[in-house]
Amino acid sequence: MLSSLFLFLDMTNKELAAQFKLLGDIMELHGENAFKIRSYSNAYLTLRKYPDAVGDLPESERANIKGIGKAINAKITELVETGSMQTLERYKGQTPSGLLELLQIKGLGAKKVRVIWKELGIESLGELSYAINENRLVELNGFGAKTQESLKQKLEYFQQSKGFFHYAYLYDVAEGVIDALKKNGPEQATIQALGTFAQQQVVGEQIELLVDFEINPSVLESLGFEGVDLTSNPSIYKSETGVNLLIQKVDKEQVGSVLLASSAWPEGKEPVISPDFATESAFFEAQNWAYIPASIRHLDFVLEQSKSGSPYPLVEQADIQGVIHNHSTYSDGMNSMEEMVQSAQTEGYSYMLMTDHSKAAFYANGLKEERVIQQWEAIDALNASLEGFTLLKGIECDILSDGSLDYEPDILKGFDAVIVSVHSNLNMDEAKATARIIKAIENPYAHILGHPTGRLLLSRKGYPINHQKIIDACASNGVHIELNANPWRLDLDPQWIPYAMEKGVQICINPDAHSIKGIQDIKYGVLAAQSGGLTKAMCLNAKSCSDFLQSLKK
Repeated sequence: MLSSLFLFLDMTNKELAAQFKLLGDIMELHGENAFKIRSYSNAYLTLRKYPDAVGDLPESERANIKGIGKAINAKITELVETGSMQTLERYKGQTPSGLLELLQIKGLGAKKVRVIWKELGIESLGELSYAINENRLVELNGFGAKTQESLKQKLEYFQQSKGFFHYAYLYDVAEGVIDALKKNGPEQATIQALGTFAQQQVVGEQIELLVDFEINPSVLESLGFEGVDLTSNPSIYKSETGVNLLIQKVDKEQVGSVLLASSAWPEGKEPVISPDFATESAFFEAQNWAYIPASIRHLDFVLEQSKSGSPYPLVEQADIQGVIHNHSTYSDGMNSMEEMVQSAQTEGYSYMLMTDHSKAAFYANGLKEERVIQQWEAIDALNASLEGFTLLKGIECDILSDGSLDYEPDILKGFDAVIVSVHSNLNMDEAKATARIIKAIENPYAHILGHPTGRLLLSRKGYPINHQKIIDACASNGVHIELNANPWRLDLDPQWIPYAMEKGVQICINPDAHSIKGIQDIKYGVLAAQSGGLTKAMCLNAKSCSDFLQSLKK
C-alpha cells in the first residue's frame, strides 16, 4: 500500500482547492473569524482558476500569485509535502463526521448546515431526513416550506447517488491500472473492460476487468488499491477513494465467450454463446455478423444491422474536427482565446467555436453588447494570423425565464453559431421547462441546444423535460442538440441519441471548455455518445468547418 505522502505528492489544483474550501466550510460551521473564512474561500477560487500546477511551483513563485498570501502558501507547501493540513485535520477532529457528509450536498451549504446543527442538534443525514419528514425545518431562519421541500429532493438524490462515480473518473483510474498490468504482465496478455464498465454508462459503481494471466497484487497495491478478496474470481480490490476494482481471470481460449456473456444485449435477443470463443471477433465471424463494440450491443437497431453484415459506423474521437462550446477570459474562462486556439491546434482540431456567456450570466462576466463587438473584432484579427485553422464567432446565450433569448436579433444575427442554454430559475416542472426550451428552439437565431436538462451528475438531478417534444421541436426548427462532454454533465443523456437520430437531429459533442485542459473532455463525450449509438454522419462537429456552418443554415 502506498503511503498518504505518495498519493498527495501530485495533487492537482482542483484537489488543493478542495482542501481550502472544506477548511472554510468547517470553520463557518464553528462560527470562526469571517476574514479567515473569506481568505480560504478566495484561495479556493484562485487555485481552481490558476492555469499551471500550483503544487509544482517553488514556494517563492507561488507567493507572487494574487490571492495566495504567506499563510495560504505555507499550507499549500504542507499539503504538497505531507499530504495533509494540520489546521484542517484539527477542525475535522472537532466536527461530527455526519456534518462533513452534509456539506457534500449541493445547495445546502455551510451556513444552513450550521443552523440545523445549532438550532435542531442535527448531526447526520438520517437525523436531517427525519427532521424533514417531521416538518421541523420550516420555522428555521433561512428555510421555509419551499426550501425544506427542495432540500428533501436533494437529500434523496444524494443518498441514491452514494457509491457511484463519474465514468470519466473510473475510465482514468482504469487506464492507469491497465497500463500497470501490461507493464508487469506477459507480452501477449489480454486485459479488457468487462460488464457494466465496458458499456460506458455516464456513471458507474466499479471497474470490471478481464485478464488471462495471474496478476501480482503488489502491482495494484502500488497504485493505492487494497486487496479485499483475493481468493475469489473475480478478485476484489478497493482504492482509497472507494472505487471497487473487480478482476476476473479466465483461460485464454474462453476470453471472447466471457466478454460476450457479460455484455448487455437487447431484451429477448440475447445470442447463444458457447464457452469456446477465444475472441469476440471469432463469435461474430461464426455468425456472419459484423462486429459490434461492447458499448452498443444493447441497441436493437445495431444488432439488426450487424446481422446484415454491415459494420455500424460508430463515431470515434478521431472523427471530431471542431471544438464547439468554449469559454475564454472574455467571460469565465481561465485562458485567452489565443491560448484556447493554440491548444486546439496542438490537439489536431481544425476549427473552434468561441461561446462565452451572454449578458444575463452576470455571475460569469457575461458579455454586454459592446463587449460582443470587441470580441468579434479580436476574432477577426486572430483569424488573420492563423493558417489551416478557423475561430468562429459564437455565444452561449441564456434562455430567459419566458423562453426568449438574451440578445436582440441585431446582435444574434452576427454570430456564426448560437448555443442556447438554461442557467437560471432551474426549479421548474416538466411542462414549464419544456415550453421554455421549445420557445427558445423556435427562435430563428438558435442553432444548438446546450445541456438540455442542466444536470450535474451525482450532484444535481436537473430539471425535468419532455425529451421527445424537445427533440421533435429541434427537428422542426433545424436546431441541433449538444452532448455536453463535461464529465459532470454528459447531457443530452445518451439514451436519447437514437430518437434524435431517428428524427434527423444531429448531436454536437461539446467540451464546454473553460480552460485549455477542458478541451480534453471531448473524449468523455465521445465515450458517452458511443453508448447511445451516435454515428459519424449524425455528429455535427465530425464535419469540416464549412460543412458545420452549412448545417447551421435553416
